[in-house]
Amino acid sequence: MRMVLELGIDGVAGMPGAKAAAVSQLQKHGSVDAAIDAVVVQHVGLSSAQGFMANVGGVLASVVSLPGNLAGLAVVQIRMVGAIAHLRGYDIDDPRVRTAMMMCLLGGEQLVKLIEKGVLPTTPMAVATAPVFDPDLDRRVAERVVLEMAARVGGTNGALLLTKRIPIVGGGVGAVVDGVATRQIGVFAASELRRRRSLNHGAPPA
Repeated sequence: MRMVLELGIDGVAGMPGAKAAAVSQLQKHGSVDAAIDAVVVQHVGLSSAQGFMANVGGVLASVVSLPGNLAGLAVVQIRMVGAIAHLRGYDIDDPRVRTAMMMCLLGGEQLVKLIEKGVLPTTPMAVATAPVFDPDLDRRVAERVVLEMAARVGGTNGALLLTKRIPIVGGGVGAVVDGVATRQIGVFAASELRRRRSLNHGAPPA
């Protein structure tokens, strides 16, 4: 999970990192809110594309593609959350903020349940602005995110899982499922990570 976090934030071949994605959209749209909307739309498209490719081969291909689908989706989603955090004035190199970003991947509904059960102590916003970094919390969040994403990508719904295993049809279902999940996470991250300071037009925070 930490390696995926670094890939999404720092970038991989052919895909610049979260800060570059944030700055690019800010330069195009001129305001933080419009840039965030564009970031979400862009990453919904990216996640849908990789969801299609990972599931298009049906059940035999899924044995190989599932780990790739999980990693690919995580990179896209953490890049999106990182871009949103950057636009809102957070230092995404800060380990506290990175823990908060991983928490956003759980989504709002699941996060509320985990907080109510005592599995997690508080919200991403509180973690991002905490006085100190908590390595134990970071580990627990990483483990939980991997479990939750594996369940989503693998398909805990029986009918959905069977549909994803049909060649070609599975690609379309995978695209929709991953795209919808990414949009939900983007909307949650944008509402949770409230603005900390102004962001200069076209430039990352100082």
